[in-house]
Amino acid sequence: MDRRAALKNLTMGLGYTIAAPTLLKMLASCTSEVKTWTPLFLTELEQHMVIHLCDLILPASTTPGALDVNVPQFLDMMYKEIETESKQKLFRSGAGVFATKFQEKIGKEALEGKKEDYEVMLDTYLNLSEEKTEEVLALQKQKITKVPREKAEIYSLYKFLLATREYTLYGYFTSEKVGEEVLSYDPIPGVYQGCIPLEDVGNAWSL
Repeated sequence: MDRRAALKNLTMGLGYTIAAPTLLKMLASCTSEVKTWTPLFLTELEQHMVIHLCDLILPASTTPGALDVNVPQFLDMMYKEIETESKQKLFRSGAGVFATKFQEKIGKEALEGKKEDYEVMLDTYLNLSEEKTEEVLALQKQKITKVPREKAEIYSLYKFLLATREYTLYGYFTSEKVGEEVLSYDPIPGVYQGCIPLEDVGNAWSL
């Protein structure tokens, strides 16, 4: 599965803007130890699912992964402190649908699922044809009150998956560690260089 391509196809906006310094401060304040982290908003089941999904969306390699910069904790804090009650309910509803689908497909409770089990689930719901992707995105643009009853489950499911994906990417790229150690970083910009070859630019810049 080409997960990067699948995630690109399913890109959706968060629907609001929060200043990067605020995000960095919130993420930096999160507990660093995933195993001992006590969620503020997420249930134990939701915590387990989010940790595995974040890890699969942005796994550690030669660069830090989502878990290395506390993205699950960041998502939890954002849903506790920032998200509206309606979005909290929709996230929780979608998480419930995902857990049910997990048990149906994998044959065990989502709380007992391993990384490889969650990879199967992501492959099922993100590795879509172009036509199916367009259908999913079109449905996501609708207000929940306009969604046909027979599509309510899949609507909620993708709200959960796409929200998790959005916060994984958003939290990761606004984290201090990634901003200063992975992306190019210069708090005091130097000389402006206009027309230079792209290969001379190096990594994308965080500042």
